[in-house]
Amino acid sequence: MKYDFILENAPGKKYFLLGNEAVVRGALEAGLDFASTYPGTPSSEIGNTLHKIAKKAGIYFEFSTNEKVAMEVSAAAAASGLRSLVFFKHVGLNVAADAFMTTAYIGTNGGLVILTADDPSMHSSQNEQDNRHYAMISGMPMLEPANAQEMKDFVKEAFEISERLKIPVLVRTTTRVNHVRGIVEFGELKNKRGKGYFEKAPEKYVPVPANARKMHRELLKKIELARKEASNSPLNRIELHGGDIGIITSGVAYNYIADFVEEYNIKANILKLGFTHPFPAELVERFLKTVDTVIIVEELEPYLERETRALAQMKNIHVKIYGKMDGFFPRAYEYSPDVIKDALSKILNLDIKSKNYAPEEIELPSRPPVLCPGCPHRATYYAAMMALKQLKIKDAIITTDIGCYTLGIQPPYRMADYLLCMGSSIGAAVGFAKATNQKVIGFVGDSTFFHASIPGLIDAYHNKANLVYVVLDNRTTAMTGHQPHPGLPVDGLGDEAPYVDIEKIVRGIGIEFVKTVDPYDVKETIKVFKEAITHEGIAVIIAKRECALIWDARRRKQGTWWVYEINQEKCTQCGLCSDYLACPAIFKKDGKVYINDALCDGCGVCATICPFKAIEKVEK
Repeated sequence: MKYDFILENAPGKKYFLLGNEAVVRGALEAGLDFASTYPGTPSSEIGNTLHKIAKKAGIYFEFSTNEKVAMEVSAAAAASGLRSLVFFKHVGLNVAADAFMTTAYIGTNGGLVILTADDPSMHSSQNEQDNRHYAMISGMPMLEPANAQEMKDFVKEAFEISERLKIPVLVRTTTRVNHVRGIVEFGELKNKRGKGYFEKAPEKYVPVPANARKMHRELLKKIELARKEASNSPLNRIELHGGDIGIITSGVAYNYIADFVEEYNIKANILKLGFTHPFPAELVERFLKTVDTVIIVEELEPYLERETRALAQMKNIHVKIYGKMDGFFPRAYEYSPDVIKDALSKILNLDIKSKNYAPEEIELPSRPPVLCPGCPHRATYYAAMMALKQLKIKDAIITTDIGCYTLGIQPPYRMADYLLCMGSSIGAAVGFAKATNQKVIGFVGDSTFFHASIPGLIDAYHNKANLVYVVLDNRTTAMTGHQPHPGLPVDGLGDEAPYVDIEKIVRGIGIEFVKTVDPYDVKETIKVFKEAITHEGIAVIIAKRECALIWDARRRKQGTWWVYEINQEKCTQCGLCSDYLACPAIFKKDGKVYINDALCDGCGVCATICPFKAIEKVEK
């Protein structure tokens, strides 16, 4: 098995691991018993790895319905004395926030580690919020690893801190740390605890106001203990390079700083912070007193900078501080060596020439992401687009959601006018339907439907909304790596599991217009869209066809393959396939339309829509 090596009890052995794989190893070395998640990039590989090894490791693991549920099941397991890990991408913590905040009050018996994977520069996200603020408002201790080795070591230490202080610990990572690869030295695997036991104590676990007031006082005491621990933690360290300049940094920014100081022989002492909340004030105070100038380097919000400036003012320490708040470092997007170089060159008055030897006038071509060849969502969008054209509706409002299908925003479909967050497609659709006289169509994926759309659909039915809601059921959680969800007969451990039927849920709410279509049957799908759009009230279409990548993989294993090509004698260059379906396998050259057989998926949708039968199947 690909991931079996992660289970080796081989202290001192070294492997080249992805940061997310190192997280799993760190949890195993801590004696992990229980884990849960809702998949989301950049944290997805943690769950993918656990999915492969959990049964063999004797760990319970689940892909929960959403992040709030994942938070709740792991919190309960930790309250029963088990070491539990819950993880998700940064916006997932928004979904889990209700349970997350109260878990800080209730505390934990077994270690509870919560990993939030932030996404500076929004490589696969709708915002780039800095989740260090969640540590501040909740009062939880927070660790920030900077490389693959620290991903393992910090997760392992987080469990120790959590059990020592009886409080959950937040581990905050970022995309570049989650997806870095590096040498990781293994430690010894700790024995698991197996089944836990929950000791009843309502005054400790039920935060009605009378109990919650006491819990808050206890939390404040834990925060003070954590503050002292942070100032003496080996996760924070000072690197001496001489001189009277100090640099305070954390996370991936530390790597760029370390390289810069070494490459340009900068005489600057570095305070590398790994235990960042509570702010290690005593350690930072000692550091400030040893330098004349301090440069604070951190991605996104000026958390360390604000704390440092406040500390310097309170302690009357006269030191010049540079950072984001005076404009030397950008507040938006992730850092790079060039960002660090430019900022430090200005601050330190250095004349450093760029080592980028590529001619600056050359611009790389834009390569926006597209729906894969054969993607059933493309056929669904084509059908919706054609139905609206045939009904002569030009101002329909299209709400969309989080998933591969968000790419429907691109031409020629333009099937995305409004998006907030996971599950917002239906709530927003209700709002537009009530606020305007325009026709409203909402799109949501199958995994997102289970995650957050059902309450909105109930709202739409109860409040008699006039809209069309389309569930794009491609039989997987595709965008994050094909993880299972409740609509599939398999669970997080890979075992057979009862699945939830989307059509039965919709009908159970009371909605009468519910039709399931195969989007590859384009004519039928257009017909159903027209019926739904002209229907008065709420209409739900379930476009059901598995992800093309899964279909491709199965065909390769079976050794069966076919593609489509264009018969140039029959083709009239009408543009229906190239301009309206717009599959990336279809292209124009010298006034003619062709199909790239290296990209063609063999789905046959283009052949279905060609009015001249010019697209023909070819066996390979």
